[in-house]
Amino acid sequence: MKARTTPPATAATTARPLLLSLRPRFAEAILDGVKTIELRRTRVSAPPGTKLVLYASAPTMAVVGVATLIDVQTSTPGQIWRRHRRHVCISKTEYDEYFAGTDLATAISISAPERLAAPHTLAALRAATGFRPPQSYRYLSELDPDVLHEAAADSQDPRNACKL
Repeated sequence: MKARTTPPATAATTARPLLLSLRPRFAEAILDGVKTIELRRTRVSAPPGTKLVLYASAPTMAVVGVATLIDVQTSTPGQIWRRHRRHVCISKTEYDEYFAGTDLATAISISAPERLAAPHTLAALRAATGFRPPQSYRYLSELDPDVLHEAAADSQDPRNACKL
């Protein structure tokens, strides 16, 4: 694993993949196809079709899969709950605690989750490039390990789905 020294050839025509940090139970629920809405306390500006690289935080601490962003909706926490409560995989109490003190809630609609055949551990990613997972989310950069760019790129081509 090494850092990418040049941007992917398709960078001009496709959105850069987003790296999402998730609690392990939410990463698993997304990969199982049960959770189709991911929640954030801040706006996410990414177009439909953006690839999502899923990092499961402690105790897993690994990139575990990829998915595709379908849509992003930002509204009040009450409106987002009413629209998406069946797809967020948390209780109303957890939801209210998460959004306490903020006027905005963002719902990221997710499709086509793919579990990586072998997760990329934080230790291996750090050893290769000094990788640091985000607190919430960030775009993949040229300095991130090639394996993350490759996982996102392979998920875009159905012929490569088994190579993950």
